[in-house]
Amino acid sequence: MESNLENLTIGTFAKASGVNVETIRFYQRKGLLPEPDKPYGGIRRYGAADVARLRFVKSAQRLGFSLDEIAELLRLEDGAHCEEASTLAERKLKDVREKLADLAGMEAVLSGLVRACHARKGKVSCPLIASLQGENSPRRDGMA
Repeated sequence: MESNLENLTIGTFAKASGVNVETIRFYQRKGLLPEPDKPYGGIRRYGAADVARLRFVKSAQRLGFSLDEIAELLRLEDGAHCEEASTLAERKLKDVREKLADLAGMEAVLSGLVRACHARKGKVSCPLIASLQGENSPRRDGMA
């Protein structure tokens, strides 16, 4: 299919790109994908450049870039703006590291609450439920 990516209908374009038609229309409304001209009485056609652009968008999404950030990257897609692209990537890397730190804190708190649940004896209230009700509000630093 790689060699036959010209003159595609929107349905074939969607299939070749691994998305649905509504995703293509959404990206067009957001300005991430161009909408080809519609010939009089005809249907819009897409080509290999459109497929490549959509794959770029999906790859950037997998790396955690927002649609606004992807729009910025697309403005730099000629490859001559490496410093600007690097700045965007550094910002995204900082965000990812902050999220990882948050997740590690959440994991520590939940792990402690699960251990407390398993260690409880008798008819005491569930440590997890009590914590969520504010009796011992969970904190992300691992302390209950």
